[in-house]
Amino acid sequence: MAFLLLPFASFSAGAENAKPFVIPELSSWQGAEGQFRPSGRVIVNSKSLADVAASFVSDYQEMFGVALQIVKGKPSAGDFVFTQETAADVAREMGDEGYRLNIADCTTISAATPRGAYWATRTILQISEQSASRTLPQGVTTDVPAYAVRGFMMDCGRKYIPLDYMSKLVKVMAYYKMNTLQVHLNDNGFRQYFDGDWAKTPAAFRMESEWFPGLTATDGSYSKRDFINFQIDAEKQYVDIVPEIDVPAHSLAFTRYRPSLGSQEFGEDHLNLRSPEVVPFLDSLFTEYCAGPDPVFRGKYVHIGTDEYSNRDPQVVEKFRSLTDHLIRKVESYGKQAYVWGSLTHAKGETPVKVDDVIMQMWSCGYADPTAMKELGYKLVSIPDGYVYIVPAAGYYYDYLNCGWLYQSYTPAQMGCVKFEERDPQVLGGMFAVWNDHCGNGITVKDIHHRLMPAMQTLSAKCWTADGVSVPWEEFDYKRQFLSEAPGVNELGRVFAPGTRATAAYPSKQLTGNTVLDWLGPEVGYDYTVSFTLRADAVEKGTVLFEGPSSKVWLSSPEGGRLAFEREGYLNEFDYVVPKGRPVQLTICGNPSETILLVDGRFRQSLYPLTVGSALAQSGAAGATSDPYTASKMYYQRTLVFPLQRTGNFQGEISNLSVSNFLVEAARR
Repeated sequence: MAFLLLPFASFSAGAENAKPFVIPELSSWQGAEGQFRPSGRVIVNSKSLADVAASFVSDYQEMFGVALQIVKGKPSAGDFVFTQETAADVAREMGDEGYRLNIADCTTISAATPRGAYWATRTILQISEQSASRTLPQGVTTDVPAYAVRGFMMDCGRKYIPLDYMSKLVKVMAYYKMNTLQVHLNDNGFRQYFDGDWAKTPAAFRMESEWFPGLTATDGSYSKRDFINFQIDAEKQYVDIVPEIDVPAHSLAFTRYRPSLGSQEFGEDHLNLRSPEVVPFLDSLFTEYCAGPDPVFRGKYVHIGTDEYSNRDPQVVEKFRSLTDHLIRKVESYGKQAYVWGSLTHAKGETPVKVDDVIMQMWSCGYADPTAMKELGYKLVSIPDGYVYIVPAAGYYYDYLNCGWLYQSYTPAQMGCVKFEERDPQVLGGMFAVWNDHCGNGITVKDIHHRLMPAMQTLSAKCWTADGVSVPWEEFDYKRQFLSEAPGVNELGRVFAPGTRATAAYPSKQLTGNTVLDWLGPEVGYDYTVSFTLRADAVEKGTVLFEGPSSKVWLSSPEGGRLAFEREGYLNEFDYVVPKGRPVQLTICGNPSETILLVDGRFRQSLYPLTVGSALAQSGAAGATSDPYTASKMYYQRTLVFPLQRTGNFQGEISNLSVSNFLVEAARR
């Protein structure tokens, strides 16, 4: 979704054009006078860039409804021209991901690689969506990233994240030139949230397994073929998928499948490193996904985990180090490069662990001292937990990242307790993460997306341009909201331009059941107010009022017969039963933390987060604490992205349907 006629998208005639606003910010810009006006033609001077040009044409039409034509011949004014850079010195300057964009009578994209040319098209699309006429300011940029790794990690182990969303996430990342998506494939909850009982604690391994029948999670998993196709799609958008199997801690899914692998000494979520069964099991597990002519893990990188294992016993520490070294070499034997979580300060010992060509994520100075790891020779990726960890609605780390601070103070050179020189060759880049620690806390994929989107834009800027950003934070934070998430992606459910206070009324006076709305869009995201008058001719359990791609609103819920909503299997009821045969005005307001009901203009109820916990928490034995290893309370979320795709199977009539992008005053109480 492109928001047009932006207040910052005008250009002065007769003056050099200022640097256009894009995310990430261009690393250089020499403004010229005048505007480029697209002719509708695309000329490709290099076969190697043909696929990139075709993707650009497809995305341009998706965003703007304009079908550009790829043609042969001499460039004319208004043409987009793709050309591969062959000069050795210029190609070295651009590297694998840089590009040169010369916007004049023609717009010429030159790059040494298809990846660089692809990033150039993201810049063009972002500039284009800020002008109703799709004009571009004339000028030249040679845009080269400061860091090679610009990424994000999604915890799919504790919460199943469907691949259709993950594919949209890849598009979002590509639109902001983020090139690394780590997929955390296994994990488990903390047992104290589940009465201190490992048997009740959720655990999952999300990949289909033919070698270990029964290992794959039953509440959501990825087939091998679907995961391969997902990676192929990501490759076309130049996003590297880094699949992670996290061992030897975080391994309850494996020990539940084969109890003999579990440690009685350190907990059932630890593999027993004293057991001779562990290494053969893990060898087989990694072989299943890395081996063969068409491996399931088809990319260059594989993550082997290795975080947060107990260091209580020095002998076991040596076994941990030995296993880490073994798994690095195991994935390398299949032509992969290993990622590991930094843990070798926590697991200090004598057993050598391979260093060359190993990428270490620096997440905690206590687990891995950045200076020591750099001196050993590891390639480092900055992902400091105190800065860039999102744990939705948990009460520790961040619910939403402090993007203002990150934008003004962070670059990948910052490892938490240590800051290296910018562009240090051993610092590959930076990432941020979503950890779904609180299994079953009501957080949905929509809620996760709402948290990661501002972080994605902010970290994109700081990983590409690093300390070179020049746009003040307040301006960046305002303007970023006007950019699309990606071509064809609107997971935030935005239906109005940001910064406006708007209301849209449904064009028809009355609505009955089973009607396709085909109006604002399939759903509306936070913040919103949806208001309508309802006359229900019947109020029977299981009657649906509105439906959408990710949720439904029940006129009468299948459980309690009350007005309710459901998303991702979570059912939340209001304490209100819709009257039969009598018109009533219902207003539902939603923000990222609560869902509010008004009846006939008066506040009725707020479904705000519920503090819930295990019997252990209720007894007061643990209490509330910021430490996830001792806390035992969760905060159950009852949020709703409102569905507007169609009406449900109700009998009666809806009238006066309207949608606003603000909360009405009565909802504020």
